[in-house]
Amino acid sequence: MTSAIRLPAAVLLPGTGSDEVFVRSVFGGPLAALGVPLITPAPRPGAGLAEGFLAELDRLADRHGAVLAGGISFGAHLAAEWAVANPGRCAGLLAALPAWNGESGQAPAALAATVTADLVAAAGVEGAVAQAAAGSPEWLAEELGRAWRRHGDGLEAGLRVAAGRAAPTLEALRLVEVPAGVGACSDDPVHPAAVAREWAAALPRGSYGETTLAAVGQDPEALGRTTVLAFLRALRGT
Repeated sequence: MTSAIRLPAAVLLPGTGSDEVFVRSVFGGPLAALGVPLITPAPRPGAGLAEGFLAELDRLADRHGAVLAGGISFGAHLAAEWAVANPGRCAGLLAALPAWNGESGQAPAALAATVTADLVAAAGVEGAVAQAAAGSPEWLAEELGRAWRRHGDGLEAGLRVAAGRAAPTLEALRLVEVPAGVGACSDDPVHPAAVAREWAAALPRGSYGETTLAAVGQDPEALGRTTVLAFLRALRGT
């Protein structure tokens, strides 16, 4: 991928229970191909997870000027929330796997986060890792094992924060006038592609891209490429 347009730094946030290592594995190559500096804040485990990420976006925008904000799953929610509140500081949005609009309600990702938090409370982080690994593809089990252990004692609280926090409503997303790429996996029941399509349709300059979890399992950059290419289509108005 190439672009003649000079783009600002991208600040991309991980999803619930995930970390900056996975974000880099998804977006590092696609953004490097565009010459876009990638900044991936590490999570601050615990009840302050969301506010910590929002404060980090503020700090980095103060330092770098307008940034491309984005992330994966809950990270995409927070980036979009920040974009709504900071129209002059957000130059674009890269939202991979958004999980719901507005209140979380019975959204599959929110229910999954709550169930996982309950499991951590009952069995501890190691017990939760073992049970998650038993029912997950090898690549996902490895990711969860690394990231959940890094969250450690803060994992349960962080999962509950994510499960209970509202994402931007579709009405709020209509106020985000910057180019926005929204990426989804057609075979992901936890992050329904229908939600990502709703986000892309609501965003005034939104564009939608789609891959599969199977492809991401083989190459995590498949999700990054899908989202970045959607952003480039939005940027060019195509």
